[in-house]
Parts: sequence; C-alpha cells; structure tokens
Amino acid sequence: MNTNASVVAPQNTVVKIIPNDKGNPPGKLADVELHFVDGVLAGLKLIGFAIWERRTGAGRNVTFPARQYSVNGERRSFALLRPVADTTAQDVVRDLILAAYAEYEQAA
Repeated sequence: MNTNASVVAPQNTVVKIIPNDKGNPPGKLADVELHFVDGVLAGLKLIGFAIWERRTGAGRNVTFPARQYSVNGERRSFALLRPVADTTAQDVVRDLILAAYAEYEQAA
C-alpha cells in the first residue's frame, strides 16, 4: 500500500492517513494529519499524529503531536494539543482517527 487515504469527518475535518510501508519503527501503522476545510482553521493542517499497534496485540493506540525536550539529561515530552478544561476532549479526536484508519483498512 503506497497510497495515502483521506476520510472526510463530519466536523469539517479531513483525516489523512499516510501508511507506514517501511515497518520502521516496529508497530507504527501510519502517520495521520488533520486537514481543516472550514472555519478559522480552513486551509491549515495539524500534523504529528500516529497510529500504533498495541504491544499487547489487542487494539490500537493514537499518539498526539508533542515536542521533546530534556531537563538534566532526562527526555520529556510537551503535548502540543491539550484540553482546555475537559480532559476527555482528546477522546473525540482519537476516536475520529481510529475510525478513519478502520475505514482506510476496509478500502485497502
């Protein structure tokens, strides 16, 4: 599978799936971009999402965009997309990405 797939989400967002054909790093299934088609973010995209196979083998995990930095030699990560108040707000985005990947797999 060398082609990218795009799925239009009901929230005026296009979820673009970029498959990881190389298999490196192990367990990484695809990179994901969110393309905004309406509103103040129209014409912009948010990159840095990835879909991973869970280490236990049951299900999939979505990682969100983050910036790595180090403090006293310790690597840390700063989340670039964070909830304003409701800590479950990211679940909607995670579910949207997983649904788009499932649709991509069915079409392949």
